[in-house]
Amino acid sequence: MSNRELIVLGSASQVPTRHRNHNAYFLRWDDEGILFDPGEGTQRQMTFAGLSATQVTRICVTHFHGDHALGLPGIIQRLSLDSVSHPVEVYYPASGQVFYERLRNATPFMDKARIIPKPITKDGPLAETKGFKLSAARLEHSIDTYGFRLEEHARVQLNPSRLAAHGLSGPRIGELQRRGSLVVDGRTIRLEDVGEKREGQSFAFVMDTRPCANATRLAEGADLLVCESTYLDSERQEAHDHFHMTARQAAEIARDAKVRRLALTHFSQRYEDTAPFVQEAQGLVADVVAVRDLDHVEVPKRSRAA
Repeated sequence: MSNRELIVLGSASQVPTRHRNHNAYFLRWDDEGILFDPGEGTQRQMTFAGLSATQVTRICVTHFHGDHALGLPGIIQRLSLDSVSHPVEVYYPASGQVFYERLRNATPFMDKARIIPKPITKDGPLAETKGFKLSAARLEHSIDTYGFRLEEHARVQLNPSRLAAHGLSGPRIGELQRRGSLVVDGRTIRLEDVGEKREGQSFAFVMDTRPCANATRLAEGADLLVCESTYLDSERQEAHDHFHMTARQAAEIARDAKVRRLALTHFSQRYEDTAPFVQEAQGLVADVVAVRDLDHVEVPKRSRAA
């Protein structure tokens, strides 16, 4: 399976600290590089991480609070400066169009890159390729905010004995895979007849929200969930009042959605040590990490039996 991982470019909420940059996350997924919530300083963090602007294929902005979007002008201008030739789609809440325009044209520059705005108006699919579907769902924050889900298409794992039993070999197998079905000796043979369906990997990004039904829906069965955990559970009421979550609440979502790996992030500046976040979540989720800037977090691979 191709390399699929999250590279953490920033993990701070609201303001950067000595050890945490503003939010920013780069998802490497096969040939795609999806940049989520580029906060201030994202360009520099990409340099530290060994990432280039040419690797960015899509940008997803959950909402337009500064710690999630102030790095957008620099990234857009860098795409032009580095002569990125492929189009880059930018997804963001449609209600924030005025803020997108301000950030898109924050200063004069040689605007050469193909930046394609994709404002989000409702829950549902945003893009679909041969390999995956990208979708969004509204979350519960103080301004319009959307979470994201990337889902690999299900595929059929071919079974050699079933292929032989149906008299299929060589080029006929490739033809069956391309077409989905074949007529052999008057019988229609479908992919499902000679293999087993395997669900693809999935990734969910839930940021700046109270616990809500859509957060769980986005996370459903995800191999990796990146979830805000601004506070510890001792500040649960404060988290609610500010439209955020605690580490335990993030873990409750991960548990209910049967997430395989939970990555906690978006920490309030009051917390220097994030070990208590892991301790709070581990009671509910076995595989959990409190991310640090420049961490690489692998999207867990699926075994053949999965």
